[in-house]
Parts: sequence; C-alpha cells; structure tokens
Amino acid sequence: MTDRRTLLATGLKTLAAFAALPLGAARAAEAWPTRPIELVVPYGPGGGTDVLARALAESVRKYLAQPVTVVNRAGASGSIGMADVAAATPNGYKLIMLTVDVMILPHIGIGKVTYENFAPIARLNFDPAAVTVRADAPWNTVEEFLDHARKHPGEVRVGNSGPGAIWHMASVALESRTNTSFNLIPFQGAAPAVLALGGGHIDAVSVSPAEVSTQVQSGKLKMLAVMADERVKGFENVPTLKERNIDLSLGAWRGLCAPRGTPSEVLQQLSQAVAKAVQETAYRQTLDKLNLGEAYGDAAAFRATMENDSQSFKALAAKLNLTGKS
Repeated sequence: MTDRRTLLATGLKTLAAFAALPLGAARAAEAWPTRPIELVVPYGPGGGTDVLARALAESVRKYLAQPVTVVNRAGASGSIGMADVAAATPNGYKLIMLTVDVMILPHIGIGKVTYENFAPIARLNFDPAAVTVRADAPWNTVEEFLDHARKHPGEVRVGNSGPGAIWHMASVALESRTNTSFNLIPFQGAAPAVLALGGGHIDAVSVSPAEVSTQVQSGKLKMLAVMADERVKGFENVPTLKERNIDLSLGAWRGLCAPRGTPSEVLQQLSQAVAKAVQETAYRQTLDKLNLGEAYGDAAAFRATMENDSQSFKALAAKLNLTGKS
C-alpha cells in the first residue's frame, strides 16, 4: 500500500510540475518543425538580401526536418516585413533575414520595430557600400566624381535602396564627409536602383559590391571606391575611400533572426542547422560568385554586433538629420 501511495504521489507531482510550465516551454517540448518554415525577406527579389536568403534556405534544408520557403515582403524601407515577423507567433515557423536597416529606421521615424523585437540566430554577411557609375561615365576615379559633384551641387543623381535604408545612409554620409550635395533618388531596393543606373536614369549608386558585381564584371558598370577599411575580395583593384583620404567606412550586415520569445530549444536547433549550412559548398560558392562578404557569427556575436550598432547609428542618424532627407 505504501508503495502504491508513493507512486501515486510522485505521479501527481510530475503532472503538477508539467502543468505549471509556461506555455512557451510546453510548446517547445513538442516536435519542431512539423511544417514548412517561412523566411521573410523584407525587400524585393533580386537584391543581396534576397539572394543570401535563398542560398541559405537551399543549404539548410538537409539539416531541418522541413523545408524553408523564402517570401518577399517589401515596403517602407524594409519595415513592413520586419513588423510582420516581429508580430508573428514566436514558434520558429516564421523567421526573417534581418538587415542593418533595423538599426536605422526607428531613429528616423519609419516604423517602431527595433532589433530588440528579435532573437538573433546567426550573422551571415557584411558588405561595405560602394560608389558605382556606368562604364561610359566621364569619371574614372572617385576624386573626379566628387569634384564634379562639388561643381554641380544637387545635380548628380545617386540612387539608393529606399529612404532611411543603409545605402541611403551611405550616400548622406558621403555628402557629409566630402562637402558635396547629391540628388538622392530612392528605389524599392538595390536591384531597381542598379537597373536604373544601367538604363541611364541616374548617375551613380551607393549600394554594395555584391549588388553590382554582375554588371561590373560584364563591363556595363565601373566601381570607383568602397566604403571599407580594406579592399573587397573580388574587387582588389578598387580603392577604399580611406586610401583617398576620406575617413568613411560604412556597410550592411545581414543575419537570421526569429521573433523575440521563440523557445530556446527551437533557437538552438536553428543555430546548429545554420552553422552547418554555411559550410555547404553550394552556399559558399553563391557568396563567392556574387561577392557577398562572408561574416558568420553565432547568436552571441550577432547580438553584440546589434548592440554596438544601436548607439552608433542613432548618433549618426541624428547628426545627419536623415528625417529631412529624400
């Protein structure tokens, strides 16, 4: 009788303990994933963020029980897609390829989502901004380009990936550091800006090397300088602005995140899968082919990057008064 009473008491305690678990923990105890995972790209198709997301989705599929499907949700400089994922149920079935833009947008009045709305999984890449023009443009050096801009204030049309986006920030920062004034033209992403440049509708773009690599390699565009501390792999003949005595290094990172509150067990599975996926040959070949700067960092490193950038971009946005720029 005593043994039966002891067993009954033990069973009741176990049930009570399980019932007391938070809902998130109970859900995490269930099998995951049991259905496809959605990876949101908060920009249009064809740009660097989209290409990176699709390369990762393809490589990570062998390390997860369900496929990862990429969905583009562009608009408002990325804030629409970011808000969508931030508000999603934190169960691991909706992720986002987050970009450095999340560090800028809240400081210029575009959306209310911040990096604190997300749980970092892995930082995947870093790309500096680059000054790129058409191959037939009259400028062969960044000095010639900037000298022309100074002589014709407000006339040189420089395309970017949208108001408040990182490549817009890069253009404004270049204005500030070089005493120039451009006619800044926003587009719904880097790819449309590059297409406009190729078509002669604008004079330059301030996007990453990855987003103009195909056109540069084909001889349609030429890159005058990169905003980096060192020259970029694949573009070793292109000088940095610092080599030209312009102290400006600015770029974009991209990384995988989940909504804040996602169970730690799910985040751990995702982190482990991504760490293996980025070693896949096909994934690495995609990054090399498109000159996407590989910069893998685990969840802790990614969080540190975001925390460091938060204050620096806030200060830069205030200094440059981006709210009033077009």
